[in-house]
Amino acid sequence: MTAPFHYQPMPDPVAFQAGAQPDKLAMVDLTSGQRFTYAGLDRAINQCAGWLADRLGEPAGQRVAVLGRNDAAMPILHLAAARLGVIFVPLNWRLTVPELAFQIGDSTPTLLLADSDFLDTAKAAAQDTATQVLHLGDAASLWATLPPVRPARIPSADQPSTLLYTSGTSGLPKGALLTESNLFFTTVNFSLMNRVTAASTVLCDMPLFHIVGLVTMVRTPLTQGATLLLSRGFDPATTLSRLMDPDLGITHYMGVPQMAQTLRQHPDYQAERLRGLVALCTGGAPMPAALTQRFSDDGITIADGYGMSEAGTVLGVPINDRQRILAKAGSAGIPGPTVSLRLVDDEGCDVPEGAVGELWISGPNLSPGYWNRPDLPTLAQQGGWLRTGDAARRDADGFYYLVDRKKDMYISGGENVYPAEIEAAILELDSIAEVAVIGVPDERWGEAGWAYIVVRAGHALTAEQVTAHLEGRVARYKRPQRVIITDTLPRTGSGKVQKHMLVRQALADNTNPP
Repeated sequence: MTAPFHYQPMPDPVAFQAGAQPDKLAMVDLTSGQRFTYAGLDRAINQCAGWLADRLGEPAGQRVAVLGRNDAAMPILHLAAARLGVIFVPLNWRLTVPELAFQIGDSTPTLLLADSDFLDTAKAAAQDTATQVLHLGDAASLWATLPPVRPARIPSADQPSTLLYTSGTSGLPKGALLTESNLFFTTVNFSLMNRVTAASTVLCDMPLFHIVGLVTMVRTPLTQGATLLLSRGFDPATTLSRLMDPDLGITHYMGVPQMAQTLRQHPDYQAERLRGLVALCTGGAPMPAALTQRFSDDGITIADGYGMSEAGTVLGVPINDRQRILAKAGSAGIPGPTVSLRLVDDEGCDVPEGAVGELWISGPNLSPGYWNRPDLPTLAQQGGWLRTGDAARRDADGFYYLVDRKKDMYISGGENVYPAEIEAAILELDSIAEVAVIGVPDERWGEAGWAYIVVRAGHALTAEQVTAHLEGRVARYKRPQRVIITDTLPRTGSGKVQKHMLVRQALADNTNPP
């Protein structure tokens, strides 16, 4: 006998807030000046839903992609797609045309909406597909003239609503599927960790193709009934001006540690004008303990954390006690309220307190699996535990410290970079015998890529030729900062490249440059 199916309708916090506080300011697009109350935002979402339904016919399960910098139309499109059961696919505008073409070909969206800056890029990337490319601004202007249509059928909370591409260790990006239930519990975790309430005002500079921008910084305030200020993107002078503006009254901001450091080093930085922030949140890369100390000395509360595309917010340092924040500087914090964690050794056994183990995550915020990747295990196939590949330890107070990240992966300017992808592109050059790409600490970007290359016998190659080859093949942030031509790569007895030895050599070279 099969178990009965229990249908759980999709959570819809914006619809709730529209009923609870219709006249409360929900969202402001700081570029266009558009302002939406919760009632107005709910109406705009339903107008967009009607427009989508007319274009898609039977919308459930279809994909709609978007390519462009932050715009009020994007959250509206995302929430409208969710109400229809459509899967929203935000694409990274930093990628090259071939990289975007792969993701479009993989996700096969019916529609791709792009802003003016990337319309030609979108058309080029989608030219070999059946995807229809439209101008995002024109579409938004059109749906704003239509009557609102609330979909008659409420999708299941466990139906995928979002497809986020993240680089894979195999060298190919993989699309993490996220349900509305996953996204709702991510907003719960972040809001409780960082005290986001209906009285909060949140500034989002982070791009909406990342889970931090799209979910953490956009969906969280809208879930809590707060006010979202949506910016086109990060600009140090403009961002500082907004954070210090008492009329805006911003309480929460989030960026990668490099962004926080850039703000603090800017000549316009005035610590006393930033003390109204409830939390200056950081993530995407480890937060240096020294920088946490400097902000604390300035009277500003830093809230560091850890998350991933497949899980959203996982860890966070509680912000209610600044002395405790300092005592735990360097920690990624404690688990969110819906998260369970294990630290596991190579045999699958839990490690004791203080010992290092692989971080496993369980909870309703976790992606059930990946799009179009039957070769990758689903969450159910892993017993409900996401095996992150990240090594961490836990102290006596339950705070987690990341010891190492995913094998080989490094983070440059807040962007995950997987060497296998870059190595595959470099190996397109026939003159290369071997290549190994590593991440090396970098003052500006947090980490930067270095490529060690062995040239085939009888061939000649320069570092400049390698750099030129990567132009247009991989995004700029992925390209190695240095290319080193070498005779051999260090290997284990079984033939595997010993990247830790390359890192050690690179660190020595950085310390003692020629």
